[in-house]
Amino acid sequence: MALREEFAQQGDWLFRWRSFLPLLLLPPAGVALYESARSPLLFRHPYDCIFTVACILLSFSGMVVRAIAIGYSAKGTSGGNTKKQRADTLNTTGIYATVRHPLYLGNAIIFTGIVLFLKVWWFFAVSELLFALYYERIMYREEEFLRTKFGETYDAWANHTPAFIPRLHTWSSPKLPFSLWRIIKREYIGYFEIVASFTLLAGIQDYLIHGTVRFHPGWTLFFSVGFLFFIVIRIIKTVMKLRRRKKWIT
Repeated sequence: MALREEFAQQGDWLFRWRSFLPLLLLPPAGVALYESARSPLLFRHPYDCIFTVACILLSFSGMVVRAIAIGYSAKGTSGGNTKKQRADTLNTTGIYATVRHPLYLGNAIIFTGIVLFLKVWWFFAVSELLFALYYERIMYREEEFLRTKFGETYDAWANHTPAFIPRLHTWSSPKLPFSLWRIIKREYIGYFEIVASFTLLAGIQDYLIHGTVRFHPGWTLFFSVGFLFFIVIRIIKTVMKLRRRKKWIT
């Protein structure tokens, strides 16, 4: 099998299971957590709190990148579908005029913030390498799909738009209006996953050090606000869905 077809097959498989494959990092993450908890600097260095906040802000900046892409995207694009590639139209304006894969760029930033939080250099290096190989195949397959569907239009856009490192000066005004609700209903789970990930890692570190979880009030507030937001949006989505169903039946 030619490499082109092999990469395409691998990209399809990784695209389908991309939500679950990061779980393979759990075993090395456990080792990294243990090593992190044994670090003499953890929770003792005066700048540890600043570093923690910086990691959280870095991950949330990745959410901002995703929000900009989703908020201006056309319906039927920039989706969270996993079964197959989908693109009813080609996004080429706004953030898509600066980078071809803003959603994956956002994911990379989110992932980097969480991995850095452990302060274990080898885990950071291995995780980033695996992330790059993982998304390389997915991006390759996605671009093959878009090239087949949109032909010269895609080629013209791809020729002057970088794949992963943004070229900010090429930003152009989005064709579509901004939709905050589209972002909230699409990204509220991802937002809570970031909150839960940092809180869980902090709790495990605390347990490994002290033999019990003694959350700082800041962590309790951080998680409580994230969880409350998640529940509120979940209820709103459920109510809206039930109303649409009732309207359709009647």
